[in-house]
Amino acid sequence: MAKKANSSNHCSFCGRSEQEVNLLISGMTGYICDMCTEQANGIVNETFKNSGKSDVGITLSSLPKPAQIKDFLDQYVIKQDSAKRFLSVAVYNHYKRILQKNAKDDVEIEKSNIIMVGATGTGKTLLARTIAKMLQVPFTIVDATVLTEAGYVGEDIESILTRLLQVADYDVNAAERGIVFIDEIDKIARKSDNPSITRDVSGEGVQQGLLKLLEGSVINVPPQGGRKHPEQRMIAVNTKNILFICGGAFDGIEKKIAKRLNTRVVGYAASQEKAEIDRDNMLKYITPLDLKSFGLIPEIIGRLPILTYLEPLDREALLRILVEPKNSIIKQYQKLLSMDGVTLTFDNNAYEYIVDKAIEFKLGARGLRSIVEAIMIDAMFTLPSGDKKKLHVTRKYAIEQLENSDVHHLRVA
Repeated sequence: MAKKANSSNHCSFCGRSEQEVNLLISGMTGYICDMCTEQANGIVNETFKNSGKSDVGITLSSLPKPAQIKDFLDQYVIKQDSAKRFLSVAVYNHYKRILQKNAKDDVEIEKSNIIMVGATGTGKTLLARTIAKMLQVPFTIVDATVLTEAGYVGEDIESILTRLLQVADYDVNAAERGIVFIDEIDKIARKSDNPSITRDVSGEGVQQGLLKLLEGSVINVPPQGGRKHPEQRMIAVNTKNILFICGGAFDGIEKKIAKRLNTRVVGYAASQEKAEIDRDNMLKYITPLDLKSFGLIPEIIGRLPILTYLEPLDREALLRILVEPKNSIIKQYQKLLSMDGVTLTFDNNAYEYIVDKAIEFKLGARGLRSIVEAIMIDAMFTLPSGDKKKLHVTRKYAIEQLENSDVHHLRVA
């Protein structure tokens, strides 16, 4: 705080008295004047400018190449090679764009936001979170289902940036170069193509509000989130260099893809094309046209130029997800029990039983955790207070535990 104190007060850096300076700021054990503050600010700015580091915290030479990004993703996410390649290239080009030097050729690289389509539990959120972990940039996940048009009950669209600011400790420069993952983007789809006399405040209204955010503009953000009010102090955030990754299950879009693929001119060529369609993975044929027919407005599709899909997880993929990744579910439980001095092992037959149940419940990789939790709950309750130091899970043990749990009653209609 500024002091208007007695004449004995002087700057601890330059020694000037209070009468010789415009402002004297008090600290815990001394004072600093306004002139020394300006000099210190100049020194700090010059030091960071000459250090060769960008505001992102990474340089062009240290920026991992697309192949390196994909290799890192492979350690955490099983399969999904197509989505990994798209994401790796998009993120690499995005940070090259931020790190580019001002050239005289007037070529300005525009950002390419991403939209990922895939069933629940296929790894959309995990892919985005893993990339942010590698690049060490501010990253936040927001849920599109809670957003509503301004003036209605729910959260304002600007709350997306409030979350990013909070993650970046309110460092605006860092937040302006972060990554935002908007989950459940399909839940804000337009309810129907027919215009209605009632406003679609949680669907099309949110999509329209997201347009300027995705494209890149200066947005006034309330620091604590919530609704805006006239006397509130705002933080201006430029979204030009923020990478937006959108993800959604788009449940039922396969029917729209199939309908489009089956709309062919009658003839020999049509029957040939139809024979090549992979009915088990219709998402590989997805186009922006399908997103439009699902309910996304053309303007928002245009601002999400990179469209990629995640493959449905088969039995082999789920088996690998259970044990292979660095943070696999089995490794997590082994680490939990090792903290109590207990060694946990599984039979291969037990793994296969867990995977078969996950396929039956149709919950993707998330279903694996529910099943393993149900199998392990008794052991995790009794082992910490007992003398047993080893637990070997067989297929028989897994069946018994699951039969006695509530998870056993789960069935897909």
